[in-house]
Amino acid sequence: MDKLLVNGGCPLDGEVQLSGSKNAVLPILIASLLCAEPLQVRNVPHLRDITTALKLLGHLGARVEFNEDQTVEVDSGDLHTLRAPYELVKTMRASILVLGPLLARFGEAEVSLPGGCAIGSRPVDLHIRGFRKMGAQVSIENGYIKATVGRGGLNGARILFDTVTVTGTENLLMAAVLARGITVLENAAREPEVVDLARCLIAMGGIIEGAGTDVITVKGVDALHGACHTVISDRIEAGTYLLAAAATRGRIRVIGYDPQQGDAVLEKLREAGALLSIDPRGLMLDMRKTQPQAVNLTTAPFPGFPTDMQAQFVLFNAVANGSSMVTETVFENRFMHVHELQRMGADIHLRGNTAVIQGVVGLSGAQVMATDLRASACLVLAGLVAEGETMIDRIYHIDRGYDRIEEKLSQCGASIRRIPGWPATSVLPFRDGGSASPPQS
Repeated sequence: MDKLLVNGGCPLDGEVQLSGSKNAVLPILIASLLCAEPLQVRNVPHLRDITTALKLLGHLGARVEFNEDQTVEVDSGDLHTLRAPYELVKTMRASILVLGPLLARFGEAEVSLPGGCAIGSRPVDLHIRGFRKMGAQVSIENGYIKATVGRGGLNGARILFDTVTVTGTENLLMAAVLARGITVLENAAREPEVVDLARCLIAMGGIIEGAGTDVITVKGVDALHGACHTVISDRIEAGTYLLAAAATRGRIRVIGYDPQQGDAVLEKLREAGALLSIDPRGLMLDMRKTQPQAVNLTTAPFPGFPTDMQAQFVLFNAVANGSSMVTETVFENRFMHVHELQRMGADIHLRGNTAVIQGVVGLSGAQVMATDLRASACLVLAGLVAEGETMIDRIYHIDRGYDRIEEKLSQCGASIRRIPGWPATSVLPFRDGGSASPPQS
């Protein structure tokens, strides 16, 4: 199992090119199941979750090609199974998104209950309730969601989400494009990744209005066609690198960043004392070698502060001047990184869903263990700040969501390297181009 070795204590100074958004590209790749013609997706990052998604599509019978220019082409014209097995679904929550496209196009689907990071309850009942309102028969048997619909297919419906759900919005949005009549999704997720999915579906022939607001209206069509879509840049990756520079009192330029995707993060960085500016090459952050000021924050659905940046800001506040409180409202078990930061000298106390943080002058390197994707990034940032060596174990989590993080940080002066485990494995088997053969059932 690979590890990361970080020697900290030096400010970052450099620039990084952002990769495509993990949270956007996964549903877009899965949207290829909605039509019988190829979907070409550009700006696809090299991530373990992408590997999982492509294996799942291959298992269903899709033909997948990954080219050297970060373009993936998926042809779902000849699927041979409508069952997504536990072995491929257990490691990635987004796998449940195959349910909507398969049900809408073929009238049936069988999908294992999903896995992913252990950061709290993310129930699928909102998905199931929505499909039932559209006329599907849905049951859970032996750990699988089994859904069928009559010969007439899904029907448009008014669906009000009890709580904001990104995957629920995406799943029902994909189903609605092939449903009969009009579907209205109320209290829908507004994240940029949902908007990007809607753009892709529109390019495939879908009729969608209101993406980016809390009410999305979809007029169903008989069929979709192939298209070419370029994925947006990853706002969470961008925020992580901005925090890395700010925490080390350095400077960084992130190339390809869209400031409109992350106003909440940028506002907190300005509040902490960072100097931010936009030039033709990207977004520039300069901490001017000064200790940041601690900031309070509460996570919330977009356009609020993203839960995927909470762990990184906990680390940031741990080495900032003053005290702060970070409150998590999205997931109930997303402070597992706190215990690892305490091992490095951070002064953090948990009170329910709030971390109370007193900034310290510095941290000390230690051996730590990653518990989920964003906690992994938090520990990498902690290693950059700390004096001495930090060894981060279980970094397979970080490979799920960060494309070549050690390489990009090294370009900015970080001392970080991967310690290969045994056996060594490639994050993305299609890195060198060519075709992925579907696994046999």
